[in-house]
Amino acid sequence: MSLQSLALTANWPVPTAAAAVVRADGTVVGSHGPGGHRFALASVTKPLAAYAALVAYEEGAIELDEPAGPPGSTVRHLLAHTSGLAFDEHRVTSAPGERRLYSNAGFEVLGDHIAKAAEMPFADYLREAVLEPLGMTSTTVDGSPAKDGVSTLDDLVRFAAEVQAPRLLDPRTVAEAMTVQYPGTKGVLPGYGHQNPNDWGLGFEIRDHKSPHWTGGSSSPRTFGHFGHAGTFLWVDPAVGAACVALTDRAFGPWAVEAWTPFTDAVLAELAG
Repeated sequence: MSLQSLALTANWPVPTAAAAVVRADGTVVGSHGPGGHRFALASVTKPLAAYAALVAYEEGAIELDEPAGPPGSTVRHLLAHTSGLAFDEHRVTSAPGERRLYSNAGFEVLGDHIAKAAEMPFADYLREAVLEPLGMTSTTVDGSPAKDGVSTLDDLVRFAAEVQAPRLLDPRTVAEAMTVQYPGTKGVLPGYGHQNPNDWGLGFEIRDHKSPHWTGGSSSPRTFGHFGHAGTFLWVDPAVGAACVALTDRAFGPWAVEAWTPFTDAVLAELAG
């Protein structure tokens, strides 16, 4: 089966685009565009970093509720964007757990915390814990664990399959990561404005009933994933048993707001049909 809806990416106003849909068993239902082209991920780096943090938790290097970041904050707060750290500054703007403050700084603090616990640079830990076991040989995170990942469609398809049917983690740990942390927390979803609540799991955004949103109007509330300022996204919709990865080399902006929702709806309609 090949999904014709993926060809809609050819109409996006971007220099290069690649997209694919993958099932939990790793079956690629369809793809369009260059599978081996390396794209900057921007914030789609965060789910990779979060997965490494969960491996560190299962290995006993860290605990989710141990102190990390500002006073009163924990690893869980950092993963769920509720540590109180500002967006791109290592500055505290609210008490932990009070607001959903989407924070690159929080993921950088998390990376430093894991590096100290594992006694190795975070980039090396991520590579050994996640990338190499999944065969993601074209993926690197050199720099910020919040936004400096570079990867390919082929590699992210492997990751999207892993998240749906975990081999590196206990499925219960992954289920926890896809469960709302600190329910009822308000906040701003970058690019889409204030959301009440602004639900988030452990490193993964949870769609629930947010509006507006970057996924489809027909996406199930259980959909989770992440998008990036580089014009990239990865979503998993458990209701259809599939994940979608889309990568481009044009920064997120009005073009993405206009293109992504009808694209996802077309993909979901074709999967359902």
